[in-house]
Amino acid sequence: MNDLLEEMEADMEAASQFNNVTTDGLKTVSSLAQEVSNWEGKVAELDEQLKTAKAKLLELTDRDLPDMMAEVGITTFTLADGSKLEVKQTYGARIPVAHRDAAFAWLKEKGHDDIIKNLVSVPFGRGEDSSATDFMELAQKNGYIPDQKKEVHPQTLKAFVKEQLEKGQEVPMDLFGVFTGQRASIKRGSK
Repeated sequence: MNDLLEEMEADMEAASQFNNVTTDGLKTVSSLAQEVSNWEGKVAELDEQLKTAKAKLLELTDRDLPDMMAEVGITTFTLADGSKLEVKQTYGARIPVAHRDAAFAWLKEKGHDDIIKNLVSVPFGRGEDSSATDFMELAQKNGYIPDQKKEVHPQTLKAFVKEQLEKGQEVPMDLFGVFTGQRASIKRGSK
């Protein structure tokens, strides 16, 4: 019965908060909510513009400028302001999920499995800090099922592919989703 009375008192206190609501206050809340909505729209629009601008920049640096410089037979160029334009080889790689096991097997077979990271984790709830200390041992003893994930960090994979290709080593291009290209970059001159 005391619980019911306490709930009723709490409800009355909550209801009394609405007694302080004024028309001007509600108008201000409404106005601010509209302003939030407007700014969310502007941010979304700017995000889209940024995405478009990045795509255009990539098109210029990775296709148009390298192609034109190759056409005229140059790899570097100094601009009037002292900035240096240079085209360099660029590399990228991404292990497709469908090829993950085969890619890891290839890395292991070739002695490059040191770039594979093996992550093991077990989710623990509140108050289970002492159990988390020795989570691998406790996982098996207490019936926890740890998640295990093997991965190669994208930057590590990119650096590995670059190193192997520049050494003239064979790398299965499809297995590692390898792509290469040219990228133009501008190093600004001192003003």
